[in-house]
Amino acid sequence: MNSPDLPDSTAGGDAAVICSAKGCRAAAVWVLAWNNPKLHTPDRRKTWLACEEHREHLSQFLGVRGFLKDVVTLQEWEASTAGK
Repeated sequence: MNSPDLPDSTAGGDAAVICSAKGCRAAAVWVLAWNNPKLHTPDRRKTWLACEEHREHLSQFLGVRGFLKDVVTLQEWEASTAGK
C-alpha cells in the first residue's frame, strides 16, 4: 500500500485519482486521513485514497494501528482544503 498525498490537480483538474489499495486502479471516492504519532506531529495528516470496495479494508488497517483520524468523501476533502 502506498501513501500518496493528493495531487494539486485534483481540485477541478484532469488528473485521475485512484485508490491506494495495492493493485487497485479504481477511482477513489474516499480520503482516509491518518498520522503515525511516533513520526508525525499531532496536526499532520497523511492521506490514503480509497474506492468503495477498499474503504473498509484500508480503514481497518489504519484503525488497528491507531493511525486513522478521519474518513471523508474526496469531494468533502477537496472542499475543506481549497485555498490552503
